[in-house]
Amino acid sequence: MSERPILAVDVDGVISLFGFEGPLEQVPGRFHLIDGIAHCIAHGVGERLQTLAAHYELVWATGWEERANDHLPALLGIPELPVLTFGGRARFGTAHWKLDALERYAGPRPLAWIDDSLDDTCYAWAKRRPAPTMLVKARSDEGLTDEHVKTLLDWAEMLREPAPEDG
Repeated sequence: MSERPILAVDVDGVISLFGFEGPLEQVPGRFHLIDGIAHCIAHGVGERLQTLAAHYELVWATGWEERANDHLPALLGIPELPVLTFGGRARFGTAHWKLDALERYAGPRPLAWIDDSLDDTCYAWAKRRPAPTMLVKARSDEGLTDEHVKTLLDWAEMLREPAPEDG
């Protein structure tokens, strides 16, 4: 078991962007054809994930499931990652269907999760979870930003700091 906290990474709205406006020349990423569908992969997201991988155990938490490893590592310059599976429960626009798989995978370990579809159910689950848990909400038109990376790195550093001794 790794000593690093886990970072669960969604794909749609975090790596593959949508909902952005403006001329095609100003899209916030580069289009790639994946399984016959055009996906706008955010500029710099591979480097951001590489930075986070030095401090976290990354895991795919996406309705893409295994398809994420079929396409994204080569595009992002990262190794294949463990994949959470959801047994067909994926529902676009929400993320609460991921909770059981996240809990099984993380167990008692600290967990951060970045997703664009976090809802009240997700935040309530994180609050109840006995292990340190941080949810990071991405915007589907921006994805994983430098600000998110800083927040995640600060949280991982805080977890490594020894707890103050009682009197």
